[in-house]
Amino acid sequence: MYSIGKVSEMFQLPISTLRYYDKEGLFPQMKRASGIRQFDEREIEALRVIECLKKSGMEIKDIKQFMEWCSEGSSTYAQRRDLFLKQKEAVEQEIHRMEKVLDMIRFKCWYYEEAIKDGNEDRLHEMTPEQMPEEIRDAYYHAHEE
Repeated sequence: MYSIGKVSEMFQLPISTLRYYDKEGLFPQMKRASGIRQFDEREIEALRVIECLKKSGMEIKDIKQFMEWCSEGSSTYAQRRDLFLKQKEAVEQEIHRMEKVLDMIRFKCWYYEEAIKDGNEDRLHEMTPEQMPEEIRDAYYHAHEE
């Protein structure tokens, strides 16, 4: 069993967040001793999933729905799978968007390194993508694709 303070340390979460999750019903089987929350491995694993889903952009109300489905048992496997498939797609889209952002940053780092070497941007303004180093050209095109 883990205390709320220990769980707070383990997950680097404020105690108030853990209390909020409990209040929202995200730990439906949590035991209490004299009113004090006792986290066992079931709650620790639930918290890993909750934090994963939260980091993926899922709202608490949807995480709560997932936790309710878990409590309902095997009849909700398909709904749980569909929730994860939908979230997987959302995360993959976000990764793609961020890869484009990263490529723009890579391009701009190279661009300003070259401007520093030249002392100006004249050569760079006249340069076509085909004249850029291959890796930079690829980043440039990826960052600019629709």
